[in-house]
Amino acid sequence: MNAGPATRSPAWPADEPWHLAMPEGTLYDALARAAKDRPSHPATVFYGASLSYAELRERVDALAGFLQSACGVKCGDRVMIALQNSPQYVIAYYAVMRADAVIVPVNPMNKTAELAYLAEDSGARVAIIGSELSDVFAPLVGEAIAHVIVAHYRDEVPAATPYTLPSCVTEAQSDVPSSSGWHSWSSAITKGLQPDPMRAGPDDLMILPYTSGTTGKPKACMHTHHSALFTAVLQARWYGLDGSDVMTGFMPLFHVAGMQGSMNATMVTGATLVLMARWDKDLLPDLFETYGVTFWNAAPTMIVDVLASARFRDRCFAKLKVLTGGGAAMPTAVAERLKGRFGLDFVEGYGMTETMSPTHLNPMAAPKRQCLGIAVQETDARVVDPETLIELDDNVVGEIVVHGPQVLQGYWNRPQADADSFIELSGKRFLRTGDLGYRDAEGYFFAVDRLKRMINVSGFKVWPAEVEAAMYQNRAIRECCIVSAPDDYRGETVKALVVLDEAARATTSPDDIVGWARGAMASYKAPRAVVFVEQLPRTASNKINWRLLQDAEWGRTA
Repeated sequence: MNAGPATRSPAWPADEPWHLAMPEGTLYDALARAAKDRPSHPATVFYGASLSYAELRERVDALAGFLQSACGVKCGDRVMIALQNSPQYVIAYYAVMRADAVIVPVNPMNKTAELAYLAEDSGARVAIIGSELSDVFAPLVGEAIAHVIVAHYRDEVPAATPYTLPSCVTEAQSDVPSSSGWHSWSSAITKGLQPDPMRAGPDDLMILPYTSGTTGKPKACMHTHHSALFTAVLQARWYGLDGSDVMTGFMPLFHVAGMQGSMNATMVTGATLVLMARWDKDLLPDLFETYGVTFWNAAPTMIVDVLASARFRDRCFAKLKVLTGGGAAMPTAVAERLKGRFGLDFVEGYGMTETMSPTHLNPMAAPKRQCLGIAVQETDARVVDPETLIELDDNVVGEIVVHGPQVLQGYWNRPQADADSFIELSGKRFLRTGDLGYRDAEGYFFAVDRLKRMINVSGFKVWPAEVEAAMYQNRAIRECCIVSAPDDYRGETVKALVVLDEAARATTSPDDIVGWARGAMASYKAPRAVVFVEQLPRTASNKINWRLLQDAEWGRTA
């Protein structure tokens, strides 16, 4: 049995220090250094338009000044960001930080009710949104939200762009409402208001990304400037990135994987970030060739999409040197094709919203397939018995627990969640990940199952209890149980087993429920399949036996 604190993996890269040398200050300070050292270097590229580091910092400061002067944002205030991947997202993120406020990143697929909960829970009174979300946010303005700044993505795209644009960029630009609380992004930037001197330091709260638990209510993870800077610097060093690199911003920036591995890793290295507002597999080859992309942070489904595209050609990978991602296992056949045809390893990693992205990464020189990797710098990862919390030997399955600089300070206003999620080992505070796995003799970690009830849809976490709570808003539903179902493309998809109310049986079809759900919740959460049943099995305590149904769903396809 392992005893005492864990040490670095036997597979630790020989040239990699265990303690990470951190730059001074915050992520904003990293942006400011890049703007000073290479002002004309492109920071972002968006459908043919580029924004230099000097221009990026100027806009960040102007928006930060507007937040303080026009919206009354003060130190520690929370500000929601609901934008698609775009230069505006990068500007908004760093502007909230520069204003000494706390970023609340929001999935732009959320509906009004979901946004109302996030606003109330976080206490955010200001939101920065894309114009396509104006109608979704309108019911909240004057109630939960006092100020909304509305951005049009088309403003950052050249009139004669050669690229096919997504609908969120091409939609007609309606005027921002003139009523109180609404503000135009372009007007806010044009005013050129300067913010007060930045007061926040490494240990101050910087961001509240939301995750969910088995209770069904999303909860916010409290991350400091230091934890966010740590995983950005860590990844830039691990992957060998510098200012000459061209990186992708295709993973959602509201999610820590895209936020840290793409956006913030770009900023700390002074590299260039190629952005795509909506995923388009047919556009990727042109972007890769035109800009010479060297680093692609991708979900496995993205890679499968691109390799299957009629527009894909081998030469678009000519400069690609790092291909990394996580959230779902890379199919073996695809990994073999990447290695045999392009000499590329898919370097998998592991992290959570609670850890601001990676706690584990595969060594660049010795990656293992379908493997979480080894614990990264200054990170102690162990496997414990989930019941006794006793540390387990190598190759024994248990719950993965982690300790390190990237671990959240705690859950926002959730003392019970903190009590349930942290344990002490060897005098250190460890986060219980809820993931079951094992560590091999070389220190590589492998995932086996999930202790918590969760569905992984193309890397997006879906919590059945949250979906069930939303489903019960439909009066046709008497009872329901949400399970995961196998999906060849997404890995898993959401399925609902529904007992209809007696009065609705003659007039309600499964397609009616599917259609209703897509309007009631984010599309990745909404069930893609609905099956009507006469009754649902129950446990001895009279609770719906979701585990029995879940096991049966996968057992039928084994």
